[in-house]
Amino acid sequence: MLSRRWPRGLGGSLESFYFAFGETDAYVILDVPDNRTAAAASIAVNTAGGASAEVVVLLTPEEIDEAAKLSVDYRPPGA
Repeated sequence: MLSRRWPRGLGGSLESFYFAFGETDAYVILDVPDNRTAAAASIAVNTAGGASAEVVVLLTPEEIDEAAKLSVDYRPPGA
């Protein structure tokens, strides 16, 4: 089982750990400094072979608000 100290070597902390029914057996919420650190944690879990990990980046409401303010020059295909 992961301890609350597990990701500290990466400069983070274990926020929560949930078991689940279905295709995914567990959800682990880590608070780490950046996406590179999250990827390193995922690589470590996957390389060890006892489990597999998939990283899903969660954004705060403030981050979404800031993203909505950015100007993006995008046209859909065929437009």
